[in-house]
Amino acid sequence: MGTCMENFNEEEHIFRSKFKPVEVPDDVMLPEFVLQNAELYANKVAFVDVVSEKAMTYSEVVRDTRRFSKALRSLGVRKGNVVIVVLPNVVEYGVIALGIMASGGVFSGANPASHVSEIKKQADSADAKLIVTDSTNYDKVKALELPVIVLADEPIEEAMNYNKLLEAADRAGDDSSAKKPVHQNDLCAMPFSSGTTGLSKGVMLTHRNVVANLCSTLFGVEEEMIGNVTTLGLIPFFHIYGITGICCATLRNKGKVVVMGRFDLKTFISALIRHEVNFAPIVPPIILGLVKNPIVDEFDLSKLKLQAVMTAAAPLAPEVLNAFKQKFPGVVVQEAYGLTEHSCITLTHAIKDAGTLHKNSVGFILPNLEVKFIDPDTGRSLPRSTPGEICVRSQCVMQGYYKQVDETAHTIDKNGWLHTGDVGYIDDDENIFIVDRIKELIKYKGFQVAPAELEAILLSHPRVEDAAVVPLPDEEAGEIPAASVVLSRGARVSEEDIMNYVASNAAHYKKVRVVHFVETIPKSPSGKIMRRLIKERMVQKMKTNKSNTS
Repeated sequence: MGTCMENFNEEEHIFRSKFKPVEVPDDVMLPEFVLQNAELYANKVAFVDVVSEKAMTYSEVVRDTRRFSKALRSLGVRKGNVVIVVLPNVVEYGVIALGIMASGGVFSGANPASHVSEIKKQADSADAKLIVTDSTNYDKVKALELPVIVLADEPIEEAMNYNKLLEAADRAGDDSSAKKPVHQNDLCAMPFSSGTTGLSKGVMLTHRNVVANLCSTLFGVEEEMIGNVTTLGLIPFFHIYGITGICCATLRNKGKVVVMGRFDLKTFISALIRHEVNFAPIVPPIILGLVKNPIVDEFDLSKLKLQAVMTAAAPLAPEVLNAFKQKFPGVVVQEAYGLTEHSCITLTHAIKDAGTLHKNSVGFILPNLEVKFIDPDTGRSLPRSTPGEICVRSQCVMQGYYKQVDETAHTIDKNGWLHTGDVGYIDDDENIFIVDRIKELIKYKGFQVAPAELEAILLSHPRVEDAAVVPLPDEEAGEIPAASVVLSRGARVSEEDIMNYVASNAAHYKKVRVVHFVETIPKSPSGKIMRRLIKERMVQKMKTNKSNTS
């Protein structure tokens, strides 16, 4: 086992993993990497849907990944072309993503709950060539003037049918001579992230980025776990954790993914018991539901085979964690920290013998990673136990934001350090703690909400003069978007009108849930919105209103 090192060269405090470096293979693409040795598990179920019980075995995953890749090439998809996938979690999702990558294309997942305008924005920003969706979401994409493949039993006249394309690929001859070779440094995925500031941007990830991330995150998986872990697939697969941390990681370890398209507490607990789920990556609001909702008591929890839950999308309140441990004493709660820009998980506790699980820590540094903590004002790296902005350097760091040179330079410095926008520190036991967030992102039930995006919608309202959106703490959601709004003189608009206006132009999870009318939006001399001051004022106003009504 390696030891954590501090490098004091030029006063640099650089921290490395206490575990030995792990090898990252040089010559393998992501689909090959995760499906390696799949033939040994040919009849084992890889994906199963909790509602329909539809299942796919490893042999079917390998076959359909090859067929879909071939179908895409026959449609003209070439190396570097982006394919947008607008689907809920379905058993075919992993095959579709891997098929896109195997064809040389670039997978870009979109939230099916997104507004039409948001999907169009993503498709335009990514220069997408094709869309994959289902019959439920077809109406959202049909006007985008792109070819559409629909996952549906009943054919849609204007679109191509997924199953028919697979059948046609079987009938077609060998196309390997026409296929351009795909290299490890070619792009394989373009998830969208708001980064540390601003609007959503395409994150350019290569095959090597994601393979390197999987090598680091799975380094502690023991031999007896291969083929024996059942993972809950509830976190959206369009999210980096869903596609990398659940689909790809489980396929690599030849486990089973129990797929849930939407959350319902009864279905959730039934699925855990019926499918004997061992590992459930979830978000804090679900843990809150498991602790507080009386529905849970209707089930015989002794039948659970659950060994661990992981929460990574938002911070977990200590009191909720304690209540969960009392109700589910045999279940380990693993907290983790990940970034789309770092291909997924960056820090974690998810390994046996990692040492003591420190309450509120997001984990230790994974092998092959370097981490430092810098003073946001001076840029100087800081010693142990001193909070600073977390910066990470590794082979997992994205290539940059697609066609966003300035935003990339703002996020990755000339020495290759990815600046996360989160403030944290490392203690003497190598545990890392997140204490604050520089970045403006709001995390509503684990979903990213960019204030700048909601502010743009608010400012498009004819009666809104100025606006600022900030996060307010919420027990159930973690954080909710709240808006301070300056109305134009003489405007007769209610708070509810403003909330409805945003709701009609954004996905449901991006709704503004609190509106306060103000005379001005406080800004710094450089024009930057003073969000912390706005948040403090909104919290104070709500406390005052509450005390006046009680």
